[in-house]
Amino acid sequence: MDLIVESVSHSYGEVTALSDVSVTVRDGETLVLIGPSGCGKSTLLGIMGGVLAPSAGRILTRGRAPEGCLNPLTYVFQDFALLPWRTVEGNVMLALEHHPLSAAERRRRVAAVLDLTGLTDFASAFPKQLSGGMRQRVGIARAIVVRPAVLLLDEPLSALDAQTRELLMEEMIAIWTRERTTSVYVTHNLVEAIRLADRVLVLSRRPGRIKRMVEIGVPRPERAAPEHAAELARLHDELWSLIREEARLADREIQHA
Repeated sequence: MDLIVESVSHSYGEVTALSDVSVTVRDGETLVLIGPSGCGKSTLLGIMGGVLAPSAGRILTRGRAPEGCLNPLTYVFQDFALLPWRTVEGNVMLALEHHPLSAAERRRRVAAVLDLTGLTDFASAFPKQLSGGMRQRVGIARAIVVRPAVLLLDEPLSALDAQTRELLMEEMIAIWTRERTTSVYVTHNLVEAIRLADRVLVLSRRPGRIKRMVEIGVPRPERAAPEHAAELARLHDELWSLIREEARLADREIQHA
């Protein structure tokens, strides 16, 4: 399913966060949003997901949701937001409890996503027993158990250490390659953007406008291969050149606020 953003602008009182943003997230692709701090990335994601009503413009969908889809739009946040009194299985099951499914279908769905995310052996564990990376895997499993048409991810790896981030990126690439879920991913990390994106949307400093759309031409499963290192380094330099000066200005603005 395509997610279409048409001429979206948004203001918080007198502060304009976004100005006239239009983009189509294509069926099955991962679009990554980057830009300097305060450029409206999370605001745009919230509008895409229907959590926030835009001041102007609209969000549309085109095409059919995947078979078995229970929630068209589903979030994964930086904060794992797991219930500490529920097991891994129970936290994932939570996303299904208000849907009219049989107990057998719920168990089948949960077992499938625990297997997909490498959590089967941890089904009976509680969140306090898990590392940060494992807790975020539970958050991802809970999001995809409803088979969303569009997955919205707001800096889901930013609280993790570098090694755990690398492992989770590899696992997310494997999941997306298999599931082909349309995804929008917000990050400050250019390495994450290049590893995960089909396209990278670069937003300008506030008010956020589209500055550039950068296509990542190297197939996602091949990006760790040494022969693509030079091209990925070039893309990193291109993205950094697009946001460097505005990131510096945003940083000064935050410090003096």
